[in-house]
Amino acid sequence: MRSIWNGAISFGLVSIPVKLINATENHSVSFRQIHLTDGGRVRYRKVCELDGEEVTSAEIGKGYEDADGSVIPITDEDLGSLPLPTAKTIEIVAFVPAGAIDPLQMDTAYYLSANGVPAAKPYTLLREALKRSRKVAVAKYALRGRERLGMLRVVDDVIAMHGLLWPDEIRTAEDVAPESGVKVRDAELDLADALMATLGEVDMDSLHDDYREAVEELVAAKAAGEIPRRAEPEDTGGKVIDLVAALESSVRAAEEARAGGEDAPVAKVTSMADHKGGKAGRGGRSGSPAAGSGRTAAKKTAAGKSTASRTAEKKPAAEKKPAAKKTAAGKTAAGKTAAGKTAAKKTTAKKTTAKKRTSTKSTPRKRTPA
Repeated sequence: MRSIWNGAISFGLVSIPVKLINATENHSVSFRQIHLTDGGRVRYRKVCELDGEEVTSAEIGKGYEDADGSVIPITDEDLGSLPLPTAKTIEIVAFVPAGAIDPLQMDTAYYLSANGVPAAKPYTLLREALKRSRKVAVAKYALRGRERLGMLRVVDDVIAMHGLLWPDEIRTAEDVAPESGVKVRDAELDLADALMATLGEVDMDSLHDDYREAVEELVAAKAAGEIPRRAEPEDTGGKVIDLVAALESSVRAAEEARAGGEDAPVAKVTSMADHKGGKAGRGGRSGSPAAGSGRTAAKKTAAGKSTASRTAEKKPAAEKKPAAKKTAAGKTAAGKTAAGKTAAKKTTAKKTTAKKRTSTKSTPRKRTPA
């Protein structure tokens, strides 16, 4: 990578020769201005407003416009004569915890590379000292004609420097926050916590610029003579939404996305208490409407389970009764059959006895002669 600045890190009496390298790059798709009539490029020409003539870069210098509109010429020699100790030095002025730097001050990021073999040992010493102390270094340096503020920290095995804005360059947040009269309910905070927990973490390397990819596809399609398909923008503005309903829908969508398209459990207000250790609402409160509806839903569910249990208990008994009746009926029928057989046997016996009697009466006795 090409360096944009060569100098040294001043670490007390230790001097570390380094090269400054851009740590970021811009991948945005750039456009040119063209003449719509014929597609010709439109360029800016630098013209002197006094004589109307176009001037070259060699003829252009610096000037400071005073309050009355007059311009005071300032040359590079004038700036070079100023006492600027950080012209070629990154001067470390303090070591502070990383949390002491407001992220609002963060600006362009750079890598600092050891410039030459002799710089390797002091470079490594500073890097390891920053690692062990878990602190960052605050430094001053000069770049592109002005003195700047920077923060040095360790990224992997490299010392990185973030340009910082000066404290007086940060605007105050006065009149930016919403009015203090806005109240947020505990149930809404619980839903927000649930949504945060459901979304979880993200692999930062997996994030990419979807818009840039769409622009590149558009350019490729038009270059191939194709007519790009226009996507209809979603109308999401100017609608008054139910915050709780929106949060619930967000939780459901996030859970379905994390489930990989499979059927995921639906998050409801009744389950929000689980995110707070079983308590209703934040801090164990239960006076909010959402919490009340959760209790009602839970009661209905419990009532439904009890009814189902009672029904399930009754069904086996109901099923046994017909079987018992059938068995009793069978026994009765069997009894009748047995009685019938007994009666039939008695009838047969009577008939047999009657026949014998009849046979005895009808047979004449033989008389024996005297």
